[in-house]
Amino acid sequence: MAAKKKLNFESSMARLEEIVSLLEKGDAPLEQAMSLFEEGAKLLRECTRQLDDAEQKVTLLTAGRDGEVVEEPFGGNN
Repeated sequence: MAAKKKLNFESSMARLEEIVSLLEKGDAPLEQAMSLFEEGAKLLRECTRQLDDAEQKVTLLTAGRDGEVVEEPFGGNN
């Protein structure tokens, strides 16, 4: 069995939306629905991990000189 290529965040979200749509239709046989659900759960975990990583990077970039986090509105609407 070949290893699946790791998707970027946008591709993962698009696939997750596709899976949700397929499951909402309710047309898939139980075995296929379970397989889709499992794939969706893995994608959700990966997307959450990627978002957490991005949040950590933003926090590092916005840390003040004393190490305290400087909160600023996203987009710089000052």
